[in-house]
Amino acid sequence: MNFTSDHSSPTRAASTKNVLRATRLALSLGLLFLPLTMMHAQSRQVVVISHRGEHLHHPENTLPAFQAAIDAGADYFELDVQTTSDGKLVLSHDASVARRTSGQGNISNMTFDEVRALDAGVKSGPQFAGTKIPTFDEALDLARGKIGIYVDVKRASAQDLVTHIQDHGMVDHVVIYTGLSEGLAIQRLNPKLKVMPEAGTAENAKHLIERLHPQVLAFDARDFKPDIIKVVKDANVQIYVDRLGLADNPATWQAAIDAGADGIQTDHPAELAKYLREKGYKKP
Repeated sequence: MNFTSDHSSPTRAASTKNVLRATRLALSLGLLFLPLTMMHAQSRQVVVISHRGEHLHHPENTLPAFQAAIDAGADYFELDVQTTSDGKLVLSHDASVARRTSGQGNISNMTFDEVRALDAGVKSGPQFAGTKIPTFDEALDLARGKIGIYVDVKRASAQDLVTHIQDHGMVDHVVIYTGLSEGLAIQRLNPKLKVMPEAGTAENAKHLIERLHPQVLAFDARDFKPDIIKVVKDANVQIYVDRLGLADNPATWQAAIDAGADGIQTDHPAELAKYLREKGYKKP
């Protein structure tokens, strides 16, 4: 009986060489395409929207909070615009100054000088005493070249908003959360501005898409549902969703991303930015 080894057989040796050659080729191709695969997996970017600036450790809607949002790595800080009795645009979530300042009264009934005289920082701690309610102009100045602004329109005219945004060269760096009628007015004044109404329902989302042709729609916990998400995604419109309160944590951030969110508004901008970078949804 002839016990010829595999190594001594020319046919088997050639076959072995072919297998090795094919293996090396497969490995080289795999290594070649691996970076492309990784790039594809990481090509989707999710933006961080810092709610009222970084307001858990700074007075909300103030320049220190906005600077902290920039330092945290957010892509946008969110602010709320109000109008004083003499027509100045200032920043406050509430119509009244009582909750966050040393004063009382509604901004709409106060002059700019009266609003400016208030202390908007002392309730967040003695280290912030003397912080003023900022103007919309000051926020635009701070943001330019550093971060985008998510403008929540509480009480301001379309004309005033557009004029201030244009004057500061921020047309391409804001998203404006507003209703349909004001969104249409803003678009008439400057079609390049990105308006972002609330999705609401599937029917409402369809109506908004037909009327405004928006690049992005806003969602919160009430309307971030599969049927509404589908309507918006089918129209190639982006989704910015609130993940606030108890929902502001890694598990619900990821669930939102998996469901189609392109941006997340958060009270924890540094933590969200870190999470997204680790998952490949945000550039280092």
